[in-house]
Amino acid sequence: MYQTIVDDLKRKIAAGAFDLNEPLPTQVEFAKIYNTSEITTRRALTELANEGYIYRVRGRGTFIRLESDGKPKDKTIALERIYLAHSSIPLGTFSHRFYGDLAAGIQEVCEEHGIRFHLLDVGHKNALPAKDEKTGFVLLPNANTNPDLLRRWKEEVRKLVTVHFYYPQLQIPYVIVDNLTGGFLATQHLLSLGHRRIGIVLTGKSALEMNQEFSLRLQGYRLALSQYNVDFDPDLVSVIEMDEESAEMGYAGAKKLLSLPKPPTAMFVTSDFKAVGAMQAIKDAGLRIPEDISVIGYDDTLISPYLEPSLTTINQNTISVGRRAAEMLIFEWKQHEEGRLLKEEIVPKLIVRDSTTELDPYA
Repeated sequence: MYQTIVDDLKRKIAAGAFDLNEPLPTQVEFAKIYNTSEITTRRALTELANEGYIYRVRGRGTFIRLESDGKPKDKTIALERIYLAHSSIPLGTFSHRFYGDLAAGIQEVCEEHGIRFHLLDVGHKNALPAKDEKTGFVLLPNANTNPDLLRRWKEEVRKLVTVHFYYPQLQIPYVIVDNLTGGFLATQHLLSLGHRRIGIVLTGKSALEMNQEFSLRLQGYRLALSQYNVDFDPDLVSVIEMDEESAEMGYAGAKKLLSLPKPPTAMFVTSDFKAVGAMQAIKDAGLRIPEDISVIGYDDTLISPYLEPSLTTINQNTISVGRRAAEMLIFEWKQHEEGRLLKEEIVPKLIVRDSTTELDPYA
């Protein structure tokens, strides 16, 4: 936690968020601001002092240390442009909240600091523009991305941050959604409503063969069950394999759960696209949402508020993913060059709408 405070205060100092003539908040005040202990804020302020960002004056407080030019110490790198690099994603896909918010988050930070932002399709050539010290890349890999390609770009000493997927073996900075927490939040919401037979619809070949994001959502589901002392039932796990997320997947996954001798009273459908199909399967079975079965999705797509009933879901908070990826490139890259692996997991948000309700114990 203390390192998060250090990084945040460095960004704020560089952005001019503090009055240079006034003392900074005290460690007690910072503890309240960051909702942490005084021990943690004291450690953060000590590190900032050791690195030369701030200094203390007995009886007066803590101040920002100015350089000879009268400006605060600044370890930012002079970027002129940041690309969001993807592999042949159709432009229309950026209307999906995950991708649109991701791009918007990067753009916000770029606008705040006078940096140009562009989308970049690396295409089938898998090539980046000619190396330029003033260019940074937010890479958006997919399940088919070859790690050797990323290794080559790293060996070219490019300024790279990956989002959505990460590759620990490559030591490339990354920002990802905390999908384990997302799966936990979705399942915990249903458990808090009294549900105990909760089905989950996932994408993959099997419960043991799925990509990072769905595997972590399943782990979050299991963690929530264990915290509520609910036994894990593999029959309530419905895994469907198709090339792309679709309503058809959700329909097939929900039908499998509905065919059980004892169907679930709630379903966690791990994407909103699948949730659309799952809701239709429930209705086709003559059941009501949420009176008979509660449904929660994942992604908070733009259509989710307009479904009937409106869909309770998980917003992946990718605007924060985009912002943090850009901030790493601008403010924290020198730490990466000094050997620190930059990494962050962004916590998603529960969005409660009309498709979930308390379990009726008399139903």
